[in-house]
Amino acid sequence: MHSRTENSASVDALVSPEGSLEVLSQHEVNRLRDTSRNGHHDLLRRCALAVLSCGSPLDDSKALLEQHPKFDIEVLQQDRGIRLQLTQAPGDAFVDGDMIRGIREHLFAVLRDLVYVSNEIELNPRYDLNSSEGITDAVFHILRNAHILRTNQQPNLVVCWGGHSISREEYEYTKDVGYHLGLRGLDICTGCGPGAMKGPMKGANVAHAKQRIHQRRYIGISEPGIIAAEAPNPIVNELVILPDIEKRLEAFVRVGHGIIVFPGGVGTAEEILYLLGLLSNPSNQKQPFPVIFTGPASAQDYFHQIDQFIHQVFGEPMRERYQIIIDDPPAVARAMKAGINQVTEYRRKQNDAFYFNWRLQIDLLFQEPFDPSHEAMSQLELHKNQPIDQLAANLRRAFSGIVAGNVKDKGIRSIEEKGPFQIQGDPELMRPLDELLRAFVSQGRMKLAGSAYNPCYQVVS
Repeated sequence: MHSRTENSASVDALVSPEGSLEVLSQHEVNRLRDTSRNGHHDLLRRCALAVLSCGSPLDDSKALLEQHPKFDIEVLQQDRGIRLQLTQAPGDAFVDGDMIRGIREHLFAVLRDLVYVSNEIELNPRYDLNSSEGITDAVFHILRNAHILRTNQQPNLVVCWGGHSISREEYEYTKDVGYHLGLRGLDICTGCGPGAMKGPMKGANVAHAKQRIHQRRYIGISEPGIIAAEAPNPIVNELVILPDIEKRLEAFVRVGHGIIVFPGGVGTAEEILYLLGLLSNPSNQKQPFPVIFTGPASAQDYFHQIDQFIHQVFGEPMRERYQIIIDDPPAVARAMKAGINQVTEYRRKQNDAFYFNWRLQIDLLFQEPFDPSHEAMSQLELHKNQPIDQLAANLRRAFSGIVAGNVKDKGIRSIEEKGPFQIQGDPELMRPLDELLRAFVSQGRMKLAGSAYNPCYQVVS
């Protein structure tokens, strides 16, 4: 498979493909090598380092790079395809001289998706990334290239969202919910990190084994800025990296048949706002899409805060798009199974695909990549004098900027250089927003690394 030399905790290695890029033409090999060298090397290096650091408590890509300053990666050409040359790689990715197989799969999935997006999407004139239809087409092809889309399968994919920085009790609860979903033959899709992204997969894995389900799917959907800071958890057996957070969110709602939200922080709030914004679009209101907020009894106040925020900002009708079930994993699983049965019946009647939700209308405001610069964050339209779905989209961008300032290398460096983001808008919106963010900070839901949290934002009304 590969050779290596070990130097204390670091490893030099030559690694062959696993799970992806195993059969390549000479032209594809040349393209992989050239792309990895020309302009994408730094991104590949950061993402690869995160994957190789699976299990590290760091969720700060800058700190991870500082911990492994001599790490490097190079794509080597050979007659049979490619190999990766790793220099000073984290030793924990190896056992008795061999790279852990799941980490090797994730490493080549990273290379596959970064290069595919660069060569086949961004540089291809057939994809109009300035139009809604063109962006959806790009998301479809990225997912298909990663073999995420499966035909001839009944709807059974549950997307689970939630925080990476959750309590042990909350983590055990996510496992329990995943277990009861798995007993009902449901597969799991998450953001692929630790915490609430790992727990449901772990629980479902045990249940699938009990039910003798052999084709188990634990799909992880990420994007470069997140994966560079947060490695996929080891249970993920299908990994795909979308080029930005907006396409990542679209991938979740296109492939998932229902969504469960566990306790989390700003990243989870961003996902909730994105989802509710889509479902409040008049074109989507008749489409069944089960959404459940759930957690242990200790999370009741957390979901009360989320529910109150949604009510204060969007009004009572938005509450009809989700249900809250506290401390009852079997009830969550039963409700999700019933909801997915409705999705199945609806798509049959509409003659729609089970593997990709083409009928879900997603406006360009939810799809255009948002660069959370200080100027862009200060100019967000945060007022109630706009349609509800547009307000949700703008609030989603505010939370996306905070995520960037917390964990993404570019965002962290921008905060270090220019100070906190300024988030401003109408007082009637800023007050509940500030209260929600303060609650996240006090509950320790902003970051994994370190005990103290220095906010990367200031709320101004």
